[in-house]
Amino acid sequence: MARRAKDNGHKNGHWKDESLRTLALQDPQSLPGMAEKYLEWMATTNYSPGTIRDRRVHLGYFFTWCEERGLTKPHEITKPIIERYQRYLFHYRKIRDGKPLPVRTQHARLVPIRTYFKWLARKNHILYNPASDIDMPRTEFRLPRQVMAASEAEMVINVPDVTELLGLRDRAILETFYSTGIRRAELARLSIYDLDAERGVLMIHQGKGGKDRMVPIGERAIQWVQKYLYEVRPRLVLFPDQGTLFLTGQGGSFNQDSLTALVRDYVKRSDCGKKGSCHLFRHTMATLMLENGADLRTIQEILGHANLATTQIYTHVSIQRLKEVHNLTHPANLPSSKAEEVRKELEAELIGDTLPSLTIGAGF
Repeated sequence: MARRAKDNGHKNGHWKDESLRTLALQDPQSLPGMAEKYLEWMATTNYSPGTIRDRRVHLGYFFTWCEERGLTKPHEITKPIIERYQRYLFHYRKIRDGKPLPVRTQHARLVPIRTYFKWLARKNHILYNPASDIDMPRTEFRLPRQVMAASEAEMVINVPDVTELLGLRDRAILETFYSTGIRRAELARLSIYDLDAERGVLMIHQGKGGKDRMVPIGERAIQWVQKYLYEVRPRLVLFPDQGTLFLTGQGGSFNQDSLTALVRDYVKRSDCGKKGSCHLFRHTMATLMLENGADLRTIQEILGHANLATTQIYTHVSIQRLKEVHNLTHPANLPSSKAEEVRKELEAELIGDTLPSLTIGAGF
């Protein structure tokens, strides 16, 4: 069984694993030493802090694996070595439950290696890129695990006790998620100046990919947010006021994990039969809008997807239209007389399609 890699998270700008940190400091030409320059380049070219943090973590796994095998310099890494690491990821089993790494996780750990060595080659730190021809694992096509019906979404939204300060705040948060479909990080960064109640829009600053966008927000959600602004936020805010829209009970900004825990608790307490958190509302909003006639391009703009293909997953989740066609046409769902009528119509269409071709064939 493959050994478990050490935890190589990022903390205060250093490699969390002590040996990697020491190697980076003592030898700037080592794998982690050059990675510091690579990550600095990412920062100067405006990559998001989250992307840089993830690259650091995943490169740390690879560097630890290399160090255990006596590989410390970039020029020592060859294509067969990276392929060996790829096999290691494939055969790796988690200590917690003995399960393999998901294909998406394997893919995520290999992408930073490819970009790191591509950067090294472009900057002439190595003669060639050993990762340029690596065959990446094919990621599977996945649909959202859970999507709520409109009635189920209402069950969740109605759970908070709006007679309490935090309950009213939580109702405003759930209404905002449901109405706009924004990501949890985007909601956590909202400012009191981002809501334009008169125009019915919400300004999202620096969403995924560092892009700004404006999204519509419904009248009901606006009313709950304004009620929170007038009745709750003044009693939570600490001075100097930073302008953050949604505040914790301690007067600070929400982090992503706390938002996840908050929403997941309401979903669980609603007994709606679904599991999920903030993204559950995002999937639900997009699916229900599509079923009610919205076009994909509109949903793409609202969700902030860079690629329409990402939005197209909701055409697979939206089952309502398929059910309507199934109910109208499947023989088991039709009365016997109607089924016979449909069969005759199909036979007539088939005969009409084949007779002309037979006539043309006979003429030649």
